[in-house]
Amino acid sequence: MTAEKAISHLDKDKWAATDASTKLDLLTKSRDNVDKYIEELAKTDTIAKGWDVENKFLLGLGYQATVIPIIGQINAMIDLYKELAKDSEMLKPLEVKKVGSQDKYDLLVYPHKKMDKMMYMDRKDYLRVKGEPLQLNPLNNPAGIIAVLGAGNYSSSVEMINALFLENCAVVHKPHPINEKTDLIWAQIFKPLVEFNALSFCDPDSGKELTTDSRVSKIYFTGGAKTAKTIGENTDIPMVSECGGNNPFFIVPPDKDWSADDIHHQAMVIATMVKFNGGAICGRPQTFVTSKHWKQRRAFLDALKNALANETPATPSYYPNSEKTFEEFKQAYPDADVLKCAEDSDNPKSDILFIEDIGHDSYATTHEAFTLIVDEVALDVPANVKEYMPVAVKYANDKLLGTLTSCIVIDDETLKNNKEVIDAAISDLEYGSIGINTMPPFIFLNPYLTWGGNEEGKELVSGRGNFGNLLNYQNVEKSISYSNFISAGHMKSVNTQAWFKLSKNYAEYTANPKFVNLVPMAMSLIKNNIRKKDF
Repeated sequence: MTAEKAISHLDKDKWAATDASTKLDLLTKSRDNVDKYIEELAKTDTIAKGWDVENKFLLGLGYQATVIPIIGQINAMIDLYKELAKDSEMLKPLEVKKVGSQDKYDLLVYPHKKMDKMMYMDRKDYLRVKGEPLQLNPLNNPAGIIAVLGAGNYSSSVEMINALFLENCAVVHKPHPINEKTDLIWAQIFKPLVEFNALSFCDPDSGKELTTDSRVSKIYFTGGAKTAKTIGENTDIPMVSECGGNNPFFIVPPDKDWSADDIHHQAMVIATMVKFNGGAICGRPQTFVTSKHWKQRRAFLDALKNALANETPATPSYYPNSEKTFEEFKQAYPDADVLKCAEDSDNPKSDILFIEDIGHDSYATTHEAFTLIVDEVALDVPANVKEYMPVAVKYANDKLLGTLTSCIVIDDETLKNNKEVIDAAISDLEYGSIGINTMPPFIFLNPYLTWGGNEEGKELVSGRGNFGNLLNYQNVEKSISYSNFISAGHMKSVNTQAWFKLSKNYAEYTANPKFVNLVPMAMSLIKNNIRKKDF
């Protein structure tokens, strides 16, 4: 369908005037459609990446990257609209606390429901807002049409749900060419919304037509900063954009040495995220910020290398220009290690480039990899929290590309002993989200949190504005997610069969969030984390 026809299909005024009960019914009907398409979605996504659907590990990624994100958004929106339909009241945060002497507040928003608390018992997720917390009812937003330009690295466009149910706008969705076929499936799943004239889908080559149509009131874009700038230069329509960046992982020197098991656990969790989706994931680790004087630095780096090469399954890169990017980084760092994945050593698309102790102003610091590349900056700073953390934060703010997300890896005892230092670091980090032992992609997956850059007054790199924010608070500065240093909720890819079972059960639970489906999902998570390598 052309952009013109897709926009003409929409009735923005009808949608804006629709009551909460009707919207809740449309959400529920859409979710009810998911079951019969789960397997088709996962397989179509896997094939679109050029991966073998007979490879259970890669097919499992299809379930995780496609089904889970958008259905998780629908579930959260159903919870919100149940409240709105019942008494016109918004869901409320679990706790509100002032941030020191600042005019800012931390709102504890997750885990909110009983089953979420059972799944993520050690998680605490906050929105940090500037000024007195102000919550708006989405049903009071004016009518409009939002053009959602889908990402290429995942075919689960959660932004559609945000635009429809938090902005109160009708939506036209344009897929990235990679995801054209999965978009056809989503159109069937969301048929109730399409038939209600609230949602439409257009051809992947309709971008220019879509972003210059005067009937469109806002654009949602996920992709590269260069493309975002080009769109902005050719339209007067306001745009919310998410564009990636170089995400730092701060490996905080501990008060007491980590055990071998601690190091191995962190290496496996991080390696899983490095390789997830062939490295094409916005919240992936790129730069590890360490202290050059941390006596366990070598052990950590070696464990991470081994986890990447030998202990986690191969995930070939597929995203356009990945091979070109790999070669450019390789040319910039000719002495970098090229890690071969044990089970796929003949496939260069599965290679990982591992660059140690890079120059603090060198190529990797100012370029996003978005593929199977990681680097390390070893700061010449004493290996203690009080001296390391302020220097590391300043370095990341001043030198690394972008402001999308970051992660602080710190053991529980060291965090407890240095809470004021870490609190200051969280305040000072100029990033849209911060995970404390939470892998940043899980922040993206949480509808209660926000996902986007923190670039007020800066050149566009990671984007403008944010997505998410189920409770619809205004003036959100950043999202913050805490989990334990060693957590049952940490995801590790070790056993391909267990990973596939976890992915499928997770998708089925998300599509039908009932206790009867939670138990097999939780059991498969435990089995996934304890099973031995099978490849």
